[in-house]
Amino acid sequence: MSQMFLKDPLRQHLAALRTLLVLTVVLGLGYPLAATGIAQLVASGQANGSMVASHGKVVGSSLIGQNFSDAKGNPLAIYFQPRPSAAGKGYDPTSTSASNLGPNDTDLVKAINDRRAAIAAFDGVAPASVPADAVTASASGLDPDISPAYAYEQVNRVAAARHLSVAAVLALVKAHVQGRTLGFLGEPRVDVLTLNIALDKA
Repeated sequence: MSQMFLKDPLRQHLAALRTLLVLTVVLGLGYPLAATGIAQLVASGQANGSMVASHGKVVGSSLIGQNFSDAKGNPLAIYFQPRPSAAGKGYDPTSTSASNLGPNDTDLVKAINDRRAAIAAFDGVAPASVPADAVTASASGLDPDISPAYAYEQVNRVAAARHLSVAAVLALVKAHVQGRTLGFLGEPRVDVLTLNIALDKA
């Protein structure tokens, strides 16, 4: 076999090149195109980023959180606020990450205490009642959901800022609480973007 290879190296190289070309076409072009086509047929919404539209305009994705703040970065009282994000300047999908700080890290502890005090003052509640997800970022930094507890905490502030009844805003929150996935995975949650869209429509 080695003698054959030495006598005809060009043949061996051409065979390898043909194999490379065939696999490139099949796996580099055919498979991705087939997978994309099937995804578009079966679940086009998810395949295209799970975009959320309001009044005919795309305003975000149900998979990626976003800030509801003014031009200076201050949270808007008329909207429900998301959890903190460590991804870039906040919810940057090109810089998804967590803070990588341990639970005893002094910087993290200080940041959590500062956030707790700021949120308590903003929502008009006691610092001890601020839920954990209100002061900690998710592992991806892109989590679009908050806990029902954090959503309920914000009801009075949003109702006052919008001059709506507390009961009306509370009903909106309850209508947007999603249960555990498949009934047992994860925790109940509220998608902030869809809740705020419903709030604008209300």
